[in-house]
Amino acid sequence: MEKPGSIKVVEVRRVAAELRPPEDLSLPLTFFNLRWLKFPPPQHLFFYNMPSFDTSHFFDSVLPKLKTSLSATLQHFVPLTGNLIWLLDSPKPFLSYIKGDAVLFIIAESDVDFHRLISSNNFDIKAKEYHPLMPQLLVSHDKATVLALQITIFPKDNFSIGSAIHHAGCDGLSAISFFKFWGHFCKHGEGGGLPPMPSHNKKVITDLFGLQAIYLNEWLRLGGPNNRSLMFLEARGPRDGIRGTFEFTCTEIEMLRRLVMRTIMAKKKEQADHSKLLHLSTYLLTCAYTLVCLVRA
Repeated sequence: MEKPGSIKVVEVRRVAAELRPPEDLSLPLTFFNLRWLKFPPPQHLFFYNMPSFDTSHFFDSVLPKLKTSLSATLQHFVPLTGNLIWLLDSPKPFLSYIKGDAVLFIIAESDVDFHRLISSNNFDIKAKEYHPLMPQLLVSHDKATVLALQITIFPKDNFSIGSAIHHAGCDGLSAISFFKFWGHFCKHGEGGGLPPMPSHNKKVITDLFGLQAIYLNEWLRLGGPNNRSLMFLEARGPRDGIRGTFEFTCTEIEMLRRLVMRTIMAKKKEQADHSKLLHLSTYLLTCAYTLVCLVRA
């Protein structure tokens, strides 16, 4: 096993929606948000393998473009620049944006072997080797940032983008939409067809079964009574866990799709016509295959 490499923080700054700064904003949290209030944030790590990568070109050209396009993207995702707030005299937490709020944006350099980290079917990489590539959200008992980003440059070997997103402030679909917008602005600027615009209207969600009150009471009782702290629950995992990358080719995905369809048609011949209408996406097949492997392991 290779020795762990080092990482050096080059710059720490904040990126705001600077082109047209929005007005102050306060949004309530729905029961969808409250369910994840104190869970550790989801983290995403994207690796970019650029041919003929040059570090000086990256700092002079690519990095400024990433910052500018991020600022343009945040115009449409203002809540991501804000904070989750839960004051002692407030019955429930809320999402707050105050003019001037911005996203933590870290630039770092690493001497880790880039190609080793992205290699497929390599099970000799400890999960903790990826941790320095990820930013951390700033969290206190009454305040938590929603988004943090980290760009890590691997000299002569390209770069990565790591993110931490508070799940109570941004669901999975919104996170995917954010990255699509950022990628679009980085590649096309203001031109081209934009992805679907996000909606921050929480009023369209109705709580028919009182789930919001149930979740709030559970959080208040956990470590309570009346525990309004926004500190994350402790994430426990194996200390020596390893991380592997599995690669599915288009041919393998198609083989899985045909196998599933044959199985369905064999078990339910009377519903064969109905099974032909079943949409088996690549994502669905990948998740199903992974879960079956975990059960059999």
